[in-house]
Amino acid sequence: MYKKVLYIVLAISVCLSLSAITPLYVTAEDVFYVYGPGGPYPAMKEAAEAFGKQQNVKMEVTAGPTNQWIEKAKKDADIIYSGAEYMMTDFISAMDGRIDETTVTPLYLRPSSILVRPGNPKKIKDFPDLLKPGIKVLVVNGAGQAGLWEDIVGKDGKIETVKKFRKNIVAYAPNSAVAKKMWSEKKDIDAWLIWNIWQVANPDLADLVPMSKKYVLYRDCGVALTKQGKDKDLAKKFYEFVQSEDGARIFAKWGWIKSKMK
Repeated sequence: MYKKVLYIVLAISVCLSLSAITPLYVTAEDVFYVYGPGGPYPAMKEAAEAFGKQQNVKMEVTAGPTNQWIEKAKKDADIIYSGAEYMMTDFISAMDGRIDETTVTPLYLRPSSILVRPGNPKKIKDFPDLLKPGIKVLVVNGAGQAGLWEDIVGKDGKIETVKKFRKNIVAYAPNSAVAKKMWSEKKDIDAWLIWNIWQVANPDLADLVPMSKKYVLYRDCGVALTKQGKDKDLAKKFYEFVQSEDGARIFAKWGWIKSKMK
């Protein structure tokens, strides 16, 4: 009898010891879900990884065209991020009241830029060079860039500028990912009008030509909590983290800024 009790005590001791040294695994409740477009994704993903490591939680960031993730986001999204103010407004509508509008916060800006072939064979220096006869231009016509090219072209208030630029557009992409594919496949395209961040994320794909103050435009990445996310302390902490100095340093690494360069 004594030996039997001793074996039981020893067994319990072993179990307690193993539980003490066995790492705790993340449960479904410890996973936080973040959704948004592809442009800010590299910065948002790195921020989520840094925060997840800091807090010992799993952050799952899903990016891409809205129609690929919106239905799942309605079920489990804790945080939504955007690539433009109008985009966040569209997300609020698409999420059917699940985003807490009081938490919508613009985070960081990125400038419009011109991407050119490595080595810049056409010697493009600024936007006016894109108006020259024979220059082939790729633009994005949606996904954070709706109206971007015509807003840039229209800044000088001359319809002739609009006519010249439109004549040089050889491809209209519905989003930046499709534009990247077009740029890779159609080697005869000379210039790609897009945000600087796409060159930062793909340095071997193109060289970057900054746009002068006269033509450059800026749009932001914003963030918001969903109503279910607002009830979770760690979701709120990540929302605060991307706004912090640590978050700003991560976004700066990927080409995002708080204020335009002088």
